[in-house]
Amino acid sequence: MSDINLKIKSHISENDVVLFMKGTSQMPQCGFSSRIAGVLNYMGVEFKDVNVLEDQDIRQGIKDFSDWPTIPQLYVKGEFIGGCDIVTEMTMSGELDSLFDAEVINYDKDAASKIREANSEQ
Repeated sequence: MSDINLKIKSHISENDVVLFMKGTSQMPQCGFSSRIAGVLNYMGVEFKDVNVLEDQDIRQGIKDFSDWPTIPQLYVKGEFIGGCDIVTEMTMSGELDSLFDAEVINYDKDAASKIREANSEQ
């Protein structure tokens, strides 16, 4: 196994929720990364942000690792969940709440509901 794969596996195994993203949770560097980080931050989810812009090997390595062509990528308890579109759909349908409940990830249920309410009015 390559050093990059070991580094990626380490991030995923040592943290319950990991977001491979462009930028950081406090300063995202693309709209898609900003959307997922914003949802997680708003819901009060503790997560590890991995800035792929700081390491080109990880930037390509995570795409190869997950066999998913785009960034951001969300992992929960070692499982690849998806990118921005999938996480957005899961947030809006309540599936993300169900996943967090099943995996015993702390989050603010009221905040999750507010996201859905705010977006259903549009």
